[in-house]
This record gives sequence, structure tokens and C-alpha cells, in this order.
Amino acid sequence: MTEGWKHTTNAVHEKGGVIFLQLWHMGRASHSSFHGGKPAVAPSAIKINEPDIHTPTGKQPHEVPRALETSEIPRVVADYRRAAERAKQAGFDGVELHAANGYLIDQFLQSKTNHRTDEYGGSVENRYRFLKEVIEAVTSVWPAQRVGVHLSPNSPFNDMGSPDYREQFTFVAGQLDRFGLAYLHVVDGLAFGFHNLGVPMTLAEFRKVFHGPLIGNCGYTKETAEKAIAEGHADLISFGRPFISNPDLVERFRNGWPLAEPAPMSDWSSPTGGKGYTDFPAYAQSPTRSYNRS
Repeated sequence: MTEGWKHTTNAVHEKGGVIFLQLWHMGRASHSSFHGGKPAVAPSAIKINEPDIHTPTGKQPHEVPRALETSEIPRVVADYRRAAERAKQAGFDGVELHAANGYLIDQFLQSKTNHRTDEYGGSVENRYRFLKEVIEAVTSVWPAQRVGVHLSPNSPFNDMGSPDYREQFTFVAGQLDRFGLAYLHVVDGLAFGFHNLGVPMTLAEFRKVFHGPLIGNCGYTKETAEKAIAEGHADLISFGRPFISNPDLVERFRNGWPLAEPAPMSDWSSPTGGKGYTDFPAYAQSPTRSYNRS
């Protein structure tokens, strides 16, 4: 796996680019079919309250995860450190810790999914402890200025959203400010939904407690991204979904070319075939100069 990634990192570097690897543990958002029949692990034994999950054998109901024992958590932290080491061996320029969208670190951060009574739960400080230990482990491999963190205070994805979200994420961002990270990447936009537990958190709120590079995300257009940067709310804006159906998104923005129609979710990945994700035409390559999947 490490050797295989070198083909990608080398190609990016040959084009003068920079590439970070996102380190990601799904926690309760996984399924026993991925783990030899054993349940997924999570901070607490609370399943996702959504209809189903995609598995190797098709859609299956979500399952109740197994709560991690306190003694098991250092091993999970060590897994992040080993992943960071492999990212360096594969030629990446840094790593981003995925602490958003209802995956394991986010599950530890949020009171909705973390009902622990040990030192990893029960308060905003304790719920942050797991992320803190992961950052400390990863920054033993990479300098802090090569490590980013991804948060999603407003997102309901994977059945998330906690009543004390503003208190929790303000505290987390303030703690992250102490590390001198490469950046903090915040899903502040509501284009993928909102948990409706209060007023959405904004980049301006994060600016007050995090003084390093700040990246906004979710639902931005070229115009709204430029406005957020011009007003000082963000240093950068990231784009996800637009890049799927527009592999040449940067060139389209730069040249004022129209964007392709948004790709349907079924084409976001292609686990069983070649269609989707990797075969969207660039604007200059499309005979009709428009979105064309025929």
C-alpha cells in the first residue's frame, strides 16, 4: 500500500503540487462485514440512527458498535501514529486528521455519541482528550506545521449534532491553536445539512480562538469563497463535490468556464466498476463543452 501511494505522490510533485493524506477511522460508521464479523468500535455503544450502510454485500442496517475499553484507546492512538509514519514513507507532504462528519474522533468529541464515564468522556475537556493524544502521536512523526485537523461543528452527517456543540468546538479550536498546526479545516457551510440545534457556527467564531491558517468548506462557489477570504474569515476555501464532476475545477475557475452539472451520489465512487469519479471529462476535452455522461 505504501509503495503504491508513491506513484500518486510522485505524480503530484512532478506537477509542482503538494499533497496531504487524510487519516481516517470510521468508528461506528463502519460495519461488522468489514471486520470479519466483529462489531465496529466507538466511544460508546450507540448506533447510527439512519436506515442503512453500504457494505461489501450491499446495503445493511446500521449496527450497535462496541464501546472501546479504556485500555484499548492507546492502541488506537498508536494506529494513527503508524499511519502517519507510512504517509511520510509514501512521500506525502503532511497529514490531515479527520475529526469531522461523524467518524471516530468526532464521535469522541460530541456528547451525542460519547457517553463515557472515564477520562475520555463527561466534559468538553475529556471528550477532547482522544484528539489531543492523536495529535501528540502524529506530531511525534511530522512537525506540527505539516499536520491539519478537520472539524464539522454544524453537520448532521452520520447522525451527528450535540446540544453543546458551540461550547465543545470552541474549546477544541482553542486547544488546537496551541500546537502551531498547518491549518484548521472547518465544515462551516450548510450545503450538506445542519443539525438545527442552534445558530450555525461561523468561521468568524473560529477566528477568535484559532490564530493559524483557517480553511472553510461546504457549499462554496468561486464568488462566495473569494468573499470569505477577502473579508478575512478564511485564509483558504476547500472544494469537495465540485471537484468530482469538474476534475479541472481550478482551470474552470481561472478561465471563467462553466461548471459541469453536479454528479449524482451514485457516481461519487465506483466500488464495482469504472463508471464515475475518475472518468468525468475536463472542460476542454468535452466535445459539447458541458457535462456529458453518455
